[in-house]
This record gives sequence, structure tokens and C-alpha cells, in this order.
Amino acid sequence: MRSALLVLDFINDIAHAKGKIARSAERIAAHRVIENANQVIAHARAQHWPIYFVKVGFHPGYIDCPKHSPMFSPAAQHGALLLGSWGTQFHEKLAFQENDPVVVKHRVSAFYATSLEALLGAQEIEQIVLTGTATNMAVEHTGRDAHDRDYSVVVIRDACEAATEEAHKAALESLGRFAQVITSGEL
Repeated sequence: MRSALLVLDFINDIAHAKGKIARSAERIAAHRVIENANQVIAHARAQHWPIYFVKVGFHPGYIDCPKHSPMFSPAAQHGALLLGSWGTQFHEKLAFQENDPVVVKHRVSAFYATSLEALLGAQEIEQIVLTGTATNMAVEHTGRDAHDRDYSVVVIRDACEAATEEAHKAALESLGRFAQVITSGEL
């Protein structure tokens, strides 16, 4: 089965302690989530899997940010998730390389209005491996979307994180209904 790795939203505004909306940053650091994701990235590189680094972000003026959204409207209020800013750069500890493909999304799922499905189709991908933050947002929504598009889905539990332990565990339990949930060591 041809696999691809998706690395979701490990950007400064979300995953760095100094990020503008970094609700899960403390848990990401405490549980070494980026280090675990880097192990998965190294495995994917060794297996010659395509790796897609995905980030959420909005253009200047927040013209693509839904103003009515309780989730996204605070981004504009706080000047967060602005494309081209430090906030949407990948976290300094993440094993991102300049030639790695980047998918920019403007909503929760990495599939919504992005080039991701075309990229996966061109590579004849059958299985999606997910890492990222937040487990209960980008990871879960992308996993559900991938499942409904007939991909086999694998979630790396220790390479994902949420703002709270409860949200992380609940998302993993939900994901377990349609995805294989394993650790980085089990990959």
C-alpha cells in the first residue's frame, strides 16, 4: 500500500510557546510531540513516502478568513495565522526541509479547498499517515475527510496533541472508529 505522511499545523502561532493562539504548545513541548513527529518524518523519508507539510493561514486583510467562525475569527482579532509572518512558519524544531511540499489551508481539514487530493492522486497514495495539532481539530477532521475519500488512515497518537488531555483522548477514541491509531514506535 502506497503511503503518504501529512504533518498538520506545527506552525509557530499554534505550536510555539510564543505563538498568538498556542493553546496546545505547552502540551506539545511537555510530551515531545514534535520530536515524535520528527521520528515519523525520518521513517517516511527512509521509506521514500511523500511528505506534505500542511499549515493553516490567511492572506493579508484576512479576506479568506470566515468572519462568523468562532474558531477562525479570533485569528484576525489577534493578528494570528497571517501567511508570510513568523506565526505561519513551521516550528523551529520540526524536521521541515525547504524543498518539502507545503499545503496551505484556510479551514480545519487539509482537504478543504486545497491541492492535497490532486497531490495524493498524482502519487497514487492509498494510505494517509497523520501527525499534527490539534488532535481534535485538524487531525480528526483531516482523518475523517481522508476516510470518506477512501484512503486508509493511520494516526500517530504520540505525534499529535490538543489543548487538553481530555480533548486529545476523546479525538483519538473517535479516530479509532475509522483509523488505525498507533504510536511512533509502532510505525
